[in-house]
Amino acid sequence: MDKLKRVLSGRDAEEPSGLSEVIDATSLGWGTRVKGFIACFAIGCLCSLLGSCLLWVPKKGLMLFAVFYTLGNIASIGSTLFLMGPMKQLKRMFEPTRLIATTVMLLCLILTLCSAFWWRKEGLALLFCILQFFALAW
Repeated sequence: MDKLKRVLSGRDAEEPSGLSEVIDATSLGWGTRVKGFIACFAIGCLCSLLGSCLLWVPKKGLMLFAVFYTLGNIASIGSTLFLMGPMKQLKRMFEPTRLIATTVMLLCLILTLCSAFWWRKEGLALLFCILQFFALAW
């Protein structure tokens, strides 16, 4: 009888799958989402600020700057996952109107770390950090 009610009400005729049960059980309330967003965004801003301060440390400053600035940007992007959810965020990031900015941002994140750790080119690392900023703003 329950199966007939589900079919007539427009719900799926099949029993809920294990995945849908997990998704329903792990969904966050609005207050928790806002708290997660604020915490993650604050951590991102703190990491970016700390990276900017560590730029002036002799010898290791460039690597520390690149790591903390990049982690700060990743945390700031990740903070919006709390508000929208991961799948909706990924769909919106890769929409045709945002595809170029997303690609430039992800590429610059990787190239910043490569230029700091492997190539050891200070100018390139700074250039890619600037490009990260503009891609985020775009």
